[in-house]
Amino acid sequence: MNVAIVKYNAGNIYSVINALRRMNIEPVLTDNAELLKKADRVLFPGQGHAGEAMEYLKARRLDEVIRDLKQPVFGICVGQQLLCKHSEEGDVDCIGIFDAEVKRFLPEHHEDKVPCMGWNRLYDTRSPLMEGIEGGYVYFVHSYYVPLCADTIATADYILPYSASMHKDNFYACQFHPEKSGKVGERILKNFLDL
Repeated sequence: MNVAIVKYNAGNIYSVINALRRMNIEPVLTDNAELLKKADRVLFPGQGHAGEAMEYLKARRLDEVIRDLKQPVFGICVGQQLLCKHSEEGDVDCIGIFDAEVKRFLPEHHEDKVPCMGWNRLYDTRSPLMEGIEGGYVYFVHSYYVPLCADTIATADYILPYSASMHKDNFYACQFHPEKSGKVGERILKNFLDL
C-alpha cells in the first residue's frame, strides 16, 4: 500500500512514521502534490501553531491539494484542526472540510489545566475508523478543540465534551495521537488503512 504523509511546518511527523513502520508500512514524507494525489492513503499529522501551519500550506498551495484529494485522508491533532473552516489559534481560515470552528479551552475551575495532556476515554464512537474502539483510552496534548458537530464520530470530555474524532466523505480526523496511544491507537491506524 502506498501511504503518504503530508510534509509541512508542523512537528510530530516522525512518531507517525515510526508507528506505520511497526505495522510494516513504509510511508513517503512529501509536500509534492503529485505524490500526494497518487497515494492510496494520506496522513496529515502535526503539532504546532495553526496560523503558522496554514501560512506554510497556503504558500505551497498544499491547502488546495489536500482539499481536492479523493482517497482516504487522516488528519491528526493539528491536522484535524486544520481540516476545519477556522481556528482561534492565529485567527486563521483553514482548509474547510469540516464546517466547524476550532476553539481554545477556557478553564472553568482552578484544576482545569490548559493544555489538556494525558490519557482520556473515547465514547459515542461511530464510523469504520472507530470500529472496536468504544471506551478505549487514547493520548491527547492540545490547547484547542473542535466542538461537537454533525461530523463528530467520537467524543471525549475535558472541561466540556468535544470532537475527539471526525469524519466527512473521504476525510477522517482525530484530536488525539493514535501513534502514541498503544494498542487502541494502532487499531485506529489499522482501521484507517483498511478503509
